[in-house]
Amino acid sequence: MKNGLEDVIAAETRLSDVDGELGRLIIRGVSLDRLVERATYEDTAALLLDDLLDVPAAAGDLKTRLGRMRTEVFTHVQAMDEALLKLPPVDAMRALIARLPDGEDFETVLRLLAAPAVFLPAVLRMQREEKPVPPDASVSQAADILHMMTGRMPSAEQTAALDGYLVTISDHGLNASTFASRVIASTHAGLTSSVLAALSALKGPLHGGAPGPVLDMLDAIGTKNHAKTWLATALDRGERLMGFGHRIYRVRDPRADALKNALKPLVATGQVDRKRIALAEAIEKAALAILKERKPDRPLDVNVEFYTALLLESLGFPREAFTGVFAIGRTVGWIAHAREQLLEGRLIRPKSVYVGLLPLAA
Repeated sequence: MKNGLEDVIAAETRLSDVDGELGRLIIRGVSLDRLVERATYEDTAALLLDDLLDVPAAAGDLKTRLGRMRTEVFTHVQAMDEALLKLPPVDAMRALIARLPDGEDFETVLRLLAAPAVFLPAVLRMQREEKPVPPDASVSQAADILHMMTGRMPSAEQTAALDGYLVTISDHGLNASTFASRVIASTHAGLTSSVLAALSALKGPLHGGAPGPVLDMLDAIGTKNHAKTWLATALDRGERLMGFGHRIYRVRDPRADALKNALKPLVATGQVDRKRIALAEAIEKAALAILKERKPDRPLDVNVEFYTALLLESLGFPREAFTGVFAIGRTVGWIAHAREQLLEGRLIRPKSVYVGLLPLAA
């Protein structure tokens, strides 16, 4: 028995491979560094869903059909009421997704891919007492997310940056939310149920809720000169440095470099606060040095959260929305795993070891 199922193999998959020793992520046979260079969100969705649906999912057709589905799903925004708007964005988004019918067909898949991309921007605007912006079916998913959030079409660099993020976090092995999706799928409950279960797991602070505190750390440090002292004091208090260390990776998280590269065009064109990026890079350098000094036996390097926080902040997403944006990108992975489990797996039913009291002998 292993508490937390550490190293327990629970599924065979063709979707992604996480190599913690080499710091490598493979998605459907393509290494992340190559995939993020050339693929859009739609390309990656088609890649992950290939052979798992009742009809082929070509990238070009997917873009067109997703655009139409975003428009269809937007009608559910009318169900937003005051009670939902008082919830954190990810909870309000989850409540709207729960309105969608369950199913296993391509229409259900399209609806679930479109829904979080539409609902999160609408929730954010309505919480600011602004009218939600209807989708534009003619543009890509990444461009439309930013358009619906801000009310204006994003630049090519902003669209590419968000595309890079959505591709980077599309799938990542059998993490907690993906496992939740597969468990529900194994019962044949339906894809909407699988996505809702996965989203509920993702919102836990030990899984998808960590990028925001990275920015809190940057704010607290303030300037490059304070980095070493602040980090040392935090470690002296026994605190964890946000954005560093990963349960699987024993070297640098490959997603960190993918997102750092996705930021570069924004920096080069002046569409991001360069002082903020410089501060982050100085903190990264100082943190890696002090972690190596203080914890020489523990491999602690930059993880996906560090540059996720910087990239999403640069694109205008508020911190409370970060988990929701993560869900937009990861939903395709959840669906792909759910379909794979449904087609090739069995009902997931592990055993437990009873350690409680036994009844007294007669």
